[in-house]
Amino acid sequence: MSEATEEIVRDERRIVLLLSTPRVAPGVLTRDAWAALSGARQVWAAPDEPQAESIAEAGVEVVTRDRSDVPSLARALVNAAAAGPAVWIGSADGDPGLNEAIATEVSRLPEPPDVEVLVGSFDLPGARLLDVVAVMDRLRSPGGCPWDAQQTHESLVPYLLEEAHEAIEALESGDPDHMREELGDLLLQIAFQSRVAEEHPSAPFDIDDVAGGLVEKLVRRHPHVFADVDAQTPDAVEANWETIKAAEKEHRNHPLEGVPVSLPALARAEKYVSRLERNGRADLLDLAESAGGLGAELLALVRRAKASGVDAEAALRETLRRLAEASESQARRD
Repeated sequence: MSEATEEIVRDERRIVLLLSTPRVAPGVLTRDAWAALSGARQVWAAPDEPQAESIAEAGVEVVTRDRSDVPSLARALVNAAAAGPAVWIGSADGDPGLNEAIATEVSRLPEPPDVEVLVGSFDLPGARLLDVVAVMDRLRSPGGCPWDAQQTHESLVPYLLEEAHEAIEALESGDPDHMREELGDLLLQIAFQSRVAEEHPSAPFDIDDVAGGLVEKLVRRHPHVFADVDAQTPDAVEANWETIKAAEKEHRNHPLEGVPVSLPALARAEKYVSRLERNGRADLLDLAESAGGLGAELLALVRRAKASGVDAEAALRETLRRLAEASESQARRD
């Protein structure tokens, strides 16, 4: 407990503005926050605030006050503090204008009450993801965005593909601001698709199901972290990952099943080479190369790149990027 909170007694002239994040469950507050609430003569809040309702359920008497007239509310808070500590439970929207109105009121008094802003709860890492879900739900629900409301899994596919490519370009640019923006756009597609899935008539799922499945997969495929499997090097981790993944995919009829046909041909070729070599079917690659032609030559080149530890797709993208820069530079000179 802080010294400032310990000093709160019921005859102090003090206003406590209790702030909390809407991204954690109502009622999850710090010890200092509960001390301020229990030591207050009056605790006020706007109507229908989940945080205030939880505090009231914990046994603290909470008086609801209309906040449509912010200056009047600020004046009432200052007057209430004359009889002892008055706590205002901050609203989810931050109570626009209230801080300024209180400052105006106390500045008029010869002996104003103390005003303390007390943060009662803090965002956890990843808390803003809850905002993404909430905003997406608002956009998709009645009264939201008509365009968002009419989208389907199929109609969103082109945007997912486009955003994935733009995210790759941003990551390769090395520009942090560009990366952050494009990763956000990619995250939007995941949130959007998950929100659409909630409306499936027979097999709905939501973003929590998506995240839960991901967590289970990560834990399952990292037994060297979450269990007692020994894998001390990246190569050992990768080998163990592939063993686990192969066991999960035993239902596959052949090694190339599951490689998306929508992948660019070069990236798809890399996947084919990796899958076939890992499954002991390099003979199929030899057969494809022996057929001759430009396609066979390109496949052989991809195979050679993999043997050298080179990502053929990334290497070609880098060459094309330099080519585009050279073309742009030449155009400026011309």
